[in-house]
Parts: sequence; structure tokens; C-alpha cells
Amino acid sequence: MEKTTSPLISIRGLTKAYGTFTVLHGIDLDVAEGEVVCVIGPSGSGKSTLIRCINHLEAFQPDSSITVDGIRVAPGPALAKVRAEVGMVFQSFNLFPHMTVLRNVMIAPIRVRKTPEADAERKARELLARVGISEQAEKFPGQLSGGQQQRVAIARALAMEPRVLLFDEPTSALDPEMVGEVLDVMRKLAGTGVTMVIVTHEMGFARQVADRVIFMDGGRLVESGKPSDIFDNPKEARTRGFLRAVLNH
Repeated sequence: MEKTTSPLISIRGLTKAYGTFTVLHGIDLDVAEGEVVCVIGPSGSGKSTLIRCINHLEAFQPDSSITVDGIRVAPGPALAKVRAEVGMVFQSFNLFPHMTVLRNVMIAPIRVRKTPEADAERKARELLARVGISEQAEKFPGQLSGGQQQRVAIARALAMEPRVLLFDEPTSALDPEMVGEVLDVMRKLAGTGVTMVIVTHEMGFARQVADRVIFMDGGRLVESGKPSDIFDNPKEARTRGFLRAVLNH
């Protein structure tokens, strides 16, 4: 697929408030097709809210603007089209407990894209193999480890063949020994050219896979740059303080 010259995601003046409390203060951000962007920052800095606004899981102030592949993100008929192109992997896996792993991966293409059952099953089995859990296809989510469930969630997001994948701290709910297996899957994905925006606390992973790292604090985009710039030579004092705290912890 040829990369488009205009950004795949374009965010302008993104503001999000709960009553008098403002969570996001006028964020401007572009993400190019095929780019891997990692969003880092302290808890409560607005990172998860930012990516949840991209597919309108969080409503935002009406004078804000988000477009995905040229389609404005707003309530209405076009929102379903945006969500079909934007896959999301959450902290908690959000799998359907009453469906097998295989069915969890098949269901959205069948329901949303009207994919024939046999085609959806073939694709789902390919994706489960790709994330390394093909042998778990007939099990139910409750029979799997947290790391395995998160890999099913990634396969489920990929089943819709999205233009963009959003990850909201995908390893934060996992036991430490399971983090690596999920990050390995994401590393492989990052090398395939899919556009990814990843909220993460895994600094080594961000340094390794990101084309660009964004540091947020207090609902503002404080600094943005190549991983080497952000981790080795941050310009902002707040970025330096955060990295000193997390990397020396």
C-alpha cells in the first residue's frame, strides 16, 4: 500500500473536559500512515483519554477536530466507518467470555464487514497463529492466562484489517512474566507497516519500536521526537524529570 502524503490521523485543538476539570488542553498531533507512535507520561496525564478520543470512545469538546483517513470523527453515520478502520486493544482484554477464542476473533468481521463465516474462520486461525496461540482456538477466555488473552485481543483487533491500531497500556494489567510475550507480538506488528499509537509505561519497548515518542503531562503534549532524542537528550525539564524517575526506579 502506498503511503498517503497527508496524515492518516490529524488532531487539532483537542480539548476534553469533565465539567470544570480539563483533561486535555488543545492537543495538536499528526500521525503518518505506517508510523509507530508511543505516548508516555505519568498516570493521569491524559494519555489514555487522547487515544480514546481518536475513535470517539471519549466525546470531546465540539471546537476540537480529529480526522482519520480524511473522515471527521464525530457522532453520526461516519463514525461507524472510522471505528471499522481503527482497532483498539485495551488494558483489560474485553473478550466475550461466552465465546471461544476463535469466535472472539471471527465475530466482528462477520457482523461488521459481512465476511462469510468460512473466510472469517480461516483469517481468524491465521491471526491466532501469528500471535502464537493457534492451539488455544477452541478454549474460552477464562481458560487462558492474561498474556494469552491479550494476544487474542490483538488478533481480534487485526481481524478487521484496520488502518490504525490503538493500544491503551496493553501490558499494565499483566503479571510481569507475561509482559514480554505481548510486547514480542507488538514488536513484530510494528515491523509490518501498520499504523500504531501506543500508550505505554514500557520505556525500553518505546525506545525500540517507536518512530516517534510523545511525552504528555497535565493534559498537554510537552515534547515529541525520535526515541533517541526523547530518551537521550530531552529538551524539556519536565520530560527529564519524568525519565529520571522512571528509568532510575
